[in-house]
Amino acid sequence: MRSSVETADHYTMLLIDEPMSRHTTWRVGGPARYYFQPADEADLSDFLKSLPAGEPILWLGLGSNLLVRDGGFRGTVIAMRGRLDDIETLTPNRLRVGAGAPTALVARHAARAGLCGAAFLAGIPGTMGGALAMNAGAFGSETWERVINVQTIDRQGVIHRRTPLEYKVAYREVKTPREEWFIGCELQLEPGDTDAERNEVQRLLKKRNESQPVGQPSAGSTFRNPPGDHAARLIEACGLKGFRLGGAQVSEKHANFIINTGTARAADIEGLIHHIQQIVEGQTGVRLQPEVHIVGEPA
Repeated sequence: MRSSVETADHYTMLLIDEPMSRHTTWRVGGPARYYFQPADEADLSDFLKSLPAGEPILWLGLGSNLLVRDGGFRGTVIAMRGRLDDIETLTPNRLRVGAGAPTALVARHAARAGLCGAAFLAGIPGTMGGALAMNAGAFGSETWERVINVQTIDRQGVIHRRTPLEYKVAYREVKTPREEWFIGCELQLEPGDTDAERNEVQRLLKKRNESQPVGQPSAGSTFRNPPGDHAARLIEACGLKGFRLGGAQVSEKHANFIINTGTARAADIEGLIHHIQQIVEGQTGVRLQPEVHIVGEPA
């Protein structure tokens, strides 16, 4: 069931029993009970106020780094794709970025403005909100190294401004004592050479395309890198490169990527994740920890 209300620039969209396979980069996932796309910040605030207390909420950007099980998500998905995605230069070396802005677009915007330090974002397949939530990183840099403040919203629709000191930030992990969600941030960058920064963004995009299965359905890196090592190296060393379970396969190009060959169910992907964990732990003693978030109910 689909319902939408148009506004001047965007529209509010509320879907019922919406298949999440339409909205995740793995192209799998059962239905969400409700799928909401806000028109703007005020619309999002009003919607959150209307939800029942305790309603499960899943925030969605580009649908990467996420596995929704075949039974779907019994709650409300709030989709930020194309929403709250403004990127604004505030001072000569500071950007205000909405949570819905694709990270690759943030990298390009900064480069065009002659700002250095955001090029690594071109290697992250997601939105700024997702990058904030997990301290996403690529090519040796991490998101929160550049964050000077964030804007969040709570269940009551109240917007807050927070500093990094209010969060516990670690490798691929951000902890907060409150039930709030990121809707924007400000990034501190450095003035630099526009052409040089543009070239750096293109270099990193080329490196990503050459080393990762870009163009095939995946969710980005499947596992976190263990201390002092790389998940891809361990998986490949255990002979799992190319291993297949149902329609899910360990990428031949990068062993820390699981791809949907075209017929995968979420259960295939989750089963392959567990199989990799078991084999790698049995052969190396290292228990790989998933980087992807697994949500929802089994079929």
